[in-house]
Amino acid sequence: MATNPSLVSVETASGKFQQTVRVGKHVFLADEPESLGGTDSGPSPYDLLLAALGSCTSMTMKMYADRKGIPLEGVYIVLEHSREHVEDCRSCNNEDNRIDVIDRSITLKGDLTKEQRQKLLGIAQKCPVHRTLENRIDIHTTEVRD
Repeated sequence: MATNPSLVSVETASGKFQQTVRVGKHVFLADEPESLGGTDSGPSPYDLLLAALGSCTSMTMKMYADRKGIPLEGVYIVLEHSREHVEDCRSCNNEDNRIDVIDRSITLKGDLTKEQRQKLLGIAQKCPVHRTLENRIDIHTTEVRD
């Protein structure tokens, strides 16, 4: 069982898709919506991915604004995941030439100048999760037997 906040453990729970997720002292359920055969008892895996990007983006922008004395009062972010067909996709790693797309809409709250808004939106591109998602990712899997 994970106790380090940088480690995540996931274990099958009840139902067709329900999972128990542990991150340090936090425990919550992940699931799929009823329309996909789940019980909708928690966010879906893609919901969690979008939540990671959105929360990291907001945290990074707020941290930057605080450090630079920018009067950012709040950030509101809406994210959506989709797949798009791209005719000439040299970087696609699938046969049907589809790429994953995340649309991120950011609302900045506060009395901000045009320059401050532009700088903050640029900082959004630099959040660590954003950079991770744009990098090549290698996932190493090993089986652990009891």
